[in-house]
Amino acid sequence: MRRKAQRWSKHVASVRDSHGCYGDILDVDTTGASAETASQDGLSAGVDASRQMAATDLSAMAQYKPLIEQAASNLCVDPAVIAGIISRETRAGKAIENSNGYGSDGHGYGLMQVDDRYHQIQGGPYSLDNIMQGTQILIDMINGVQSKHRDWTQDMDLKGGICAYNSGVSNVQTYDNMDVGTTGNDYSNDVTARAQYYEENGY
Repeated sequence: MRRKAQRWSKHVASVRDSHGCYGDILDVDTTGASAETASQDGLSAGVDASRQMAATDLSAMAQYKPLIEQAASNLCVDPAVIAGIISRETRAGKAIENSNGYGSDGHGYGLMQVDDRYHQIQGGPYSLDNIMQGTQILIDMINGVQSKHRDWTQDMDLKGGICAYNSGVSNVQTYDNMDVGTTGNDYSNDVTARAQYYEENGY
């Protein structure tokens, strides 16, 4: 009995190491990027577009991989999900337009584009602190969705939390239409597809 418990403990640890504590991104359904988002890279809408954009960002993402993995380990979040958000928000830092670390709207800060209207900014734009702060915000969003939609599965909560990272928990009304009103009307679907690509490519 004790041996079984030890094996199960190791199994749980391995699952958490690979996928985090908030569902498995590979099990989350996705329609990928909208035509609006895909057009950034001259692509057509869909999962393939999201994966291609993630692939385009892969080399730039590599310089942040140790920080992403550290934040993921500290907060028990799948590093692929963090990478997916960073790809969507800043194209792995390439879309940060201002030397002070802000994006084009003047409020999103750093790799995770933490909004200074709602959060006290922590750390530099390319720092572990920024990734930790953004990841904690994601966790808060996942937990908020879980509390709001108690009949949803863990994987549904994960997708809803990703959506809420962009639009807030209050705007996650239904599962099928959660992205309506998000940037590009595709936020959770696009990030999910990008994260799945990173999951399959070393994150």
